[in-house]
Amino acid sequence: MSIEYSPSMTTRSSFRSDINGLRAWAVAVVILYHFGVPGFGGGFVGVDIFFVISGFLMTGIVIKGLQQGHFSIPDFYLARARRILPALLVLCAILLGFGWFLLMPPDYLMLGTHVIASLLFVSNLKYWDEAGYFDLASHDKWLLHTWSLSVEWQFYLILPLLLWGAWRLWPGRRMQIAVLLGALLLSFSASLWVTAFLPSMAFYLLHTRAWEMLAGGLVFMASARPKLAPAMARWLQALAFGLILASVALFDKTTAWPGYRAALPVLAAMLILWLNRASVWTASRAAQWLGDRSYSLYLWHWPVCVALVYAELNTHYLATFAGILLTLLLGHLSFLLVENPSRKVLAIKRAMPAMLGLALAASCVLLPAMLVRMQSGLAGRFASAIELAAAEANNTNPRREQCHAHQGIESPSCLYGGQKWKLILAGDSHAGAIVTALAQAQPEVGAGVVQWTYSGCAFVPGMQLISDAGSIRKDYQCSGFINWASARMQSLPPSVPLLIVNRYPEYSRETQLKQEAPPMFFSKTYASMTNEFFKEFADAIRKSSCQLAQGRQVYLMRPIPEMGVDVPRLQSRRMAFGLETDISISLKDYHARNEWVWAAQDAAHAQCGVQILDPLPYLCHDGRCYGSKDGRPLYHDDNHLSEYGNKLLLPMFAQVFRAQ
Repeated sequence: MSIEYSPSMTTRSSFRSDINGLRAWAVAVVILYHFGVPGFGGGFVGVDIFFVISGFLMTGIVIKGLQQGHFSIPDFYLARARRILPALLVLCAILLGFGWFLLMPPDYLMLGTHVIASLLFVSNLKYWDEAGYFDLASHDKWLLHTWSLSVEWQFYLILPLLLWGAWRLWPGRRMQIAVLLGALLLSFSASLWVTAFLPSMAFYLLHTRAWEMLAGGLVFMASARPKLAPAMARWLQALAFGLILASVALFDKTTAWPGYRAALPVLAAMLILWLNRASVWTASRAAQWLGDRSYSLYLWHWPVCVALVYAELNTHYLATFAGILLTLLLGHLSFLLVENPSRKVLAIKRAMPAMLGLALAASCVLLPAMLVRMQSGLAGRFASAIELAAAEANNTNPRREQCHAHQGIESPSCLYGGQKWKLILAGDSHAGAIVTALAQAQPEVGAGVVQWTYSGCAFVPGMQLISDAGSIRKDYQCSGFINWASARMQSLPPSVPLLIVNRYPEYSRETQLKQEAPPMFFSKTYASMTNEFFKEFADAIRKSSCQLAQGRQVYLMRPIPEMGVDVPRLQSRRMAFGLETDISISLKDYHARNEWVWAAQDAAHAQCGVQILDPLPYLCHDGRCYGSKDGRPLYHDDNHLSEYGNKLLLPMFAQVFRAQ
């Protein structure tokens, strides 16, 4: 951000050095975090520091304008657009041009959609809306980082109206401080509550983030520079930077954010701004260089990270180092060739020409993005086999939205085939991904398969989620659905068998850190993923299966192999680069992940005759399980079979109906 005023509490040069130094820290920890540098697990706190700085600067602009009697809300908005839009427009234009040559239609469609959302400053709403069980990996979203720009812009729209209205009612600093403090307390309270129950919403939306910017505004409202002994000021500043480093070290991507934990870096940034002390922490040449270019560096760092993932180089240390250097180069070029020239040109123009120029430039980027979106990613730019592989991402159950429940407690009970209930399919989204193949294997005319599936909810009667409300989905009630299905089953004829298909390892988070608390419980809650918890989970699978088998035939399907990568995207990219190797995992890795599930299912079979369906003979051979076959993906993401892939299981499902 440019420095557009000089606060009375300090000299312009000291103030600029202090702000730039803090900006440098913010952008450095964000870059190192996103490039996966060890020790920067909580580097996302850099965004919180940026928010504090923005609040400090914007409050200063508004308050000084009101005090001097010449504040204009339209001029404020135009100044923000002059500052933010030019570099963002250039980034979006370059990405759209890059995408024409390298992005598959689904990826290009997504990029076009995200360009529109970013330039309209609603990308935080878009990414929050996209977050969910079937969401794409973050590294497939080239403009994901613009969510923070959207939050800031939304804050910019409201802040001057709030302060101007308060000034009209009661001029003076006391009223402004009261308004800022009241708004901060409301926003912080919302952040505490929403982070606990809807963490994705808390991360992306303004009302849970505004307190961080309002905190910076309160620092500006401090009437004078603190009168502290030099040694005390030096130690306090060192403490503040120590708190930032502690935040980076203590928190990581599994931490619910922002909530009360974000108060640590926010308070640290407030203290640094309040002290306003140029030092070795902030005034070095490196810090000033990074601080001047922080906006452009922030814009370019994430696309470089995504490009490394796209090229499958993100785990290579030399490629990571080169990516950081490339970020510094691109940020420097953006600063020299876009930020500085546009700031000078737009600053000397009157409001109307500047506004029209920005609108014209934005249209030149928005219109191509809209064309990409309307034309579904502009298919036909690659060979048909490559685009067929990419299109498998959309080859899902056409009735998924209608039949796969994700809220409430009841299933729509969709029938596939005839109206006679021949078999009940219960489970989570892995069950929903195979239901069409199951129905196709059913040979009887007029008979059908009924689907009882619920998003992110393993069908294990007796299981309780610790907090159903923790889902981003409104009215999410996994436990209620399990109880409903169990009770509903009691009223059905025992001649109708039951097939249970679940993604068990996902719910135990077996691949995540063992110190995390399990998201569900049976007889008691656990503070971490202990062996005792896995034993109880496995025992619950056995007990519930045998209880259901008392009245009808029950089938349990072995877990589907999970590839760990988005198969359609990776397969199509490899084909575009001339690499046609099919994606696979080793059978050894599959068994290591699913051993405890197999043991539980085997125990149910031994105890009560539950039948086991094993998909491995149809998906695995020669010691590997394959995510693609002859260049065509079998999955529509990294773990759900596509409508093409699930048909490989037809012989297995046919066994169920032959046994009836």
